[in-house]
Amino acid sequence: MNTQATVWHHLSAAPHRSLFLVGALQGVLTLLWWVFDLIGRYGIVGSMSVWSMAPIWAHAFLMVYGFFPFFIFGFLFTTFPNWMNGEKIKPRQFLATCLLMAGGVMLFYAGLFAGKNILLGGIVLMLTGWGIAILALLRVLLSTQAEDKRHARVASVAFIFGWLGMAAYLVWLLTDQWVFLDFSRQAGIWFFLLPILLTVSHRMIPFFSSRVLENYVMVRPYALLWLMLACSAGHGLLQLMGMPQYTWWVDFPLAGCALYLSWAWGFLRSFSVSLLAVLHISFAWLSVSMLLFATQSLITWLSDGERMWLGLAPLHALAIGYFASMVLGMASRVTIGHSGRPLVLDHFTWQLFLGFQAATLFRILPDIIPAIATLASVLYVLAGTVWFICFTLWAARFAPIYWRPRVDGKPG
Repeated sequence: MNTQATVWHHLSAAPHRSLFLVGALQGVLTLLWWVFDLIGRYGIVGSMSVWSMAPIWAHAFLMVYGFFPFFIFGFLFTTFPNWMNGEKIKPRQFLATCLLMAGGVMLFYAGLFAGKNILLGGIVLMLTGWGIAILALLRVLLSTQAEDKRHARVASVAFIFGWLGMAAYLVWLLTDQWVFLDFSRQAGIWFFLLPILLTVSHRMIPFFSSRVLENYVMVRPYALLWLMLACSAGHGLLQLMGMPQYTWWVDFPLAGCALYLSWAWGFLRSFSVSLLAVLHISFAWLSVSMLLFATQSLITWLSDGERMWLGLAPLHALAIGYFASMVLGMASRVTIGHSGRPLVLDHFTWQLFLGFQAATLFRILPDIIPAIATLASVLYVLAGTVWFICFTLWAARFAPIYWRPRVDGKPG
């Protein structure tokens, strides 16, 4: 078998391989593009770049719909059938998803230089790949007789809302109607990413903890999961209705639930195993971010909306602190475990994870502490640069695993 065929054989051996590989490459590209834009915008190096659309909305799309989904699909294509003892996702399904979404992302980048028409083509390809993924997951969900399908059902609904959010972005580009962009933004965060990661956290963190911590009592209260999902949906709906000053009604309960689960799942005990600690630290950012959202909303309500305190700190605490850290923590665990390696996080990868946490702090602190607000532009660029460097090093370490055979000689 020639080298090219061997690489393709390994990439198609399991769903996470191709999708994680493209996610790793896309993460490097999107962070490189964003840092390049920031240093020009703030006059640190060069001058402001001209794109075919506002860079902030391109950045939002590339992160929400063009980065996280590769890792989420790769993870759930692997675990979704296992949750219900269902039929495995077929290679033609996960490879079609991967190739179409990867092609769409590349066209999106090209469209930033060449114009909106190419952007539109890229999003259509991504929607097609996403649609294939939803159909594949729904087929597993509907064809199995498992008694407990709760996590799978929530994930399926969230994926559908993610597809609708991306479609709304496409309609916004076609019509310039703000309502579609607003729906795309809110759906991507509150109806897609947060429900997915809440569900995965609820399912996997106590399970992983029970495997490595002695005398561990698994706590997995579904009532809290339903409440947290309702709060997430409520936040998104209030934003869509133009009432951000009232989101504290749902943000405080969500923060409280997350804080309780961090304690119940053994946050402090997790530090004895670094591969587990990365998941607990990531989840802890959820309570921090929701407390920031709640505080921001409450202050806005008390001040009659005269000023939006805390800026984008709550959003970045959620997106970088929780979403990005959890995705990378889960991806690291899946990659290590499914490559036949011992389930141990090496010191270098642990340091990279701590770098992700530092990037989160660099991004949110200027919006929280007025005394350093004058350094905001420098710290924003520093946050992006640290995250880019750490993620690039993570990708360089893990990406080669995806096109190589398992070290234990087993298939997959």
